[in-house]
Amino acid sequence: MPQLNPNPWFLTMLLSWLVLSLIIQPKTLTFLHTNQPSNKTPQTTKTRPWPWPWT
Repeated sequence: MPQLNPNPWFLTMLLSWLVLSLIIQPKTLTFLHTNQPSNKTPQTTKTRPWPWPWT
């Protein structure tokens, strides 16, 4: 069964994880958020039950 042979894909997987964790992830983590979080409390709305036609 060729699916169980890790030889051709293990190095590719290892290199892709290294590139992701060492190069791409630090670059994306340095971005600043454009909208700063606000301290406003969310407003609660009063909900009404749905009038089901078959009840």
